[in-house]
Amino acid sequence: MAIKRSAGLLIFRHSGDDLQVLLVHPGGPFWAKKDAGAWSIPKGLVEDGEDELATARREVLEETGIRIEGDCRWLGEYRQPGGKRVLAWCVEDGLGIDASAIVSNTFSMEWPPKSGRMQEFPEVDRAAWFDLETAAEKILKGQKPMLDDLRQLLG
Repeated sequence: MAIKRSAGLLIFRHSGDDLQVLLVHPGGPFWAKKDAGAWSIPKGLVEDGEDELATARREVLEETGIRIEGDCRWLGEYRQPGGKRVLAWCVEDGLGIDASAIVSNTFSMEWPPKSGRMQEFPEVDRAAWFDLETAAEKILKGQKPMLDDLRQLLG
């Protein structure tokens, strides 16, 4: 069985003396009341034969409605606790992204369980800018090393 790979972008900006990153919160009932350790970079599964960076850009567009055209720099490959690998690039926000204005695609699932009712939920229910210290508390455990790598890459 092939190892699942996701690709995503760690979008960053400078705000005064602070370095901030844009993280997204997963939508749907499972994540509704989870905050610390639940946020992620926008990312998604790489399809067979698909360019990984193209996947990362597509996923940002699908999960936030934001088209990233900027120069993306390779950040690294990160093994997640479940075994999946996340390929990540970083890119500086050149658009002045308003995290409160994101628009996400949706998914359907039976909810409540065993009810027979299908409901639509946003894949991402919100996004926010965080300084690196706060981001380290919010981000999924397996993605935390991305923040250190970003800090090191940017000096």
